[in-house]
Amino acid sequence: MNAFAEFIAPPDADHTRPPAVLQVVPRLVTGGVERGTVEVAAALVQAGWKAVVASSGGLMVHDIERAGATHITLPLASKNPLVMRRNIRHLRAVIEQHEIDIVHARSRAPAWSAFYAARDAKRHFVTTFHNVYGSETKLKRRYNAVMARGERVIAISEFVARHAAAQYGVGPDRLRMIHRGVDVSRFDPEAVNPERLISLARAWRLDDSRPVIMLPGRLTRWKGHFDLVEAVTLLGRRDVQCLLVGGDMDRPDYRNELAARIEERGLGGVFHMVGDCRDMPAAYMLADVVISASSEPEGFGRVSVEAQAMGRPVVATDHGGSRETVLPGSTGWLVPPRDHMALAEAIASALSLGVAARIALADRARAHVLAHFQSRAMCDATIGVYEEILFPDLVRTEARSDEGAEAVA
Repeated sequence: MNAFAEFIAPPDADHTRPPAVLQVVPRLVTGGVERGTVEVAAALVQAGWKAVVASSGGLMVHDIERAGATHITLPLASKNPLVMRRNIRHLRAVIEQHEIDIVHARSRAPAWSAFYAARDAKRHFVTTFHNVYGSETKLKRRYNAVMARGERVIAISEFVARHAAAQYGVGPDRLRMIHRGVDVSRFDPEAVNPERLISLARAWRLDDSRPVIMLPGRLTRWKGHFDLVEAVTLLGRRDVQCLLVGGDMDRPDYRNELAARIEERGLGGVFHMVGDCRDMPAAYMLADVVISASSEPEGFGRVSVEAQAMGRPVVATDHGGSRETVLPGSTGWLVPPRDHMALAEAIASALSLGVAARIALADRARAHVLAHFQSRAMCDATIGVYEEILFPDLVRTEARSDEGAEAVA
């Protein structure tokens, strides 16, 4: 929809200009929140909107700028109350300078600053729940509650939507469930040339004769790295290569603890911590099975969807968003969290697939992603939420038109 002339702009703004959206995130590192932010920014630019992203910076700032969006560097990862208060003033200036119409907060700490900046500037405020939030204390619950204060509250899965509704009282008038998606043109086996595979395999010193078990994810405890170590111990095979793909976010203590456990289990020649990877499509192509062993529920489970898009068997833990993204017995396996034996057995089943069974699974997995989890659909739905707010009369008119067409049909 490009009905800019219909747009109800802020006071003293040019009523014919394209709408502008400011997305606010803590940082732009390699994660699901960040990837979604980049994809929505690019979609806004392609649709003729103005896209601005504010964060404390990171590797993906280049992706924002390459998409034609604007990046503003602010200390938005900080939870220091004084810094958060200063961020209100800085965001208010960004809103005024870039004539922002919608402020979209994607994480709690920056959401507080974004909420007050949007309120003071009389702009629209939208939030996205990217996962369920623990609320062990009243203070923690109050801290989390800012994510429920949007005019629209987006949840990235049915699992997260139920949480937002039950725990924070977000009603159906404001709650919108939009599954996250992946770029299926990027995550496409046909798009990965052999040179990329050879380059990555050499960098990681892989042995072509040994199957690859891959767990992508930041080196943080809840991602299940220790559970995979125990499962591979039970698997009893030393002819495999287990790749832990992800950085330690400058927290070496966990990495060192994990390395010590690997050595303790006699798996020093089996496990390899390879750090961050900028070419995940090629990485998935090197894997015989991809693991998502999170001990806490994933809000969505991007790894499982990316791996399926690349036609790779997936073993994921049976909770959270994984129940919506993995089809047990068809595109992968779901196992109880922290159940090392079940994880070992599922890995063994994946590694034992014959050529024909592996090809059939790959076809089902990619078809599943194409049907339900494309980033283009996610971006279109997100822009649709923005349009609900900015063009309510137009959206209602189109909805009535669609209903009438369906009735005639």
